[in-house]
Amino acid sequence: MSEQVSASRSASVEKKPVSGWAVGGAVFAATMMVMIGMFQAFEGLAAILQDQFFVVTRSYVYNFDVTTWGWIHLVLGTLAAVAGCFVFTGHLWARIIGIGFAVLNAVVQFVFMPYYPLWALLMIAMDVAVIWALCLYRKGAIDDDGGYGYGMYY
Repeated sequence: MSEQVSASRSASVEKKPVSGWAVGGAVFAATMMVMIGMFQAFEGLAAILQDQFFVVTRSYVYNFDVTTWGWIHLVLGTLAAVAGCFVFTGHLWARIIGIGFAVLNAVVQFVFMPYYPLWALLMIAMDVAVIWALCLYRKGAIDDDGGYGYGMYY
């Protein structure tokens, strides 16, 4: 009888409730990834459809074709938005992919800085916030199936 009680206690101790901060951070990161991806896709469409929308400063070290950057932003933005949708599932692989896309987006925005500097800085700041939020979870906040303990939505 005592073995059954201790086994049930150890099972309840191992399953910790999900931290509100971890779930809130993941929901924030997923929402921001979808928004950042959509903004970046629209930015790419603007560069593809009208090359003169972005003006390049002449004294920058590197200079790229705006249409090429438009396609890069369109593809990367679409993939980042899809990755943000998968982060809502709460799986570890989705968060890892989300962190990868946020890092890649920050690098692309840094290189895009000569074309639209204030927007690029804002997007880099948002990417850093997404990376921080996706790294916030702790190991005890994960269920056996890899998702959050009580699901993303309470």
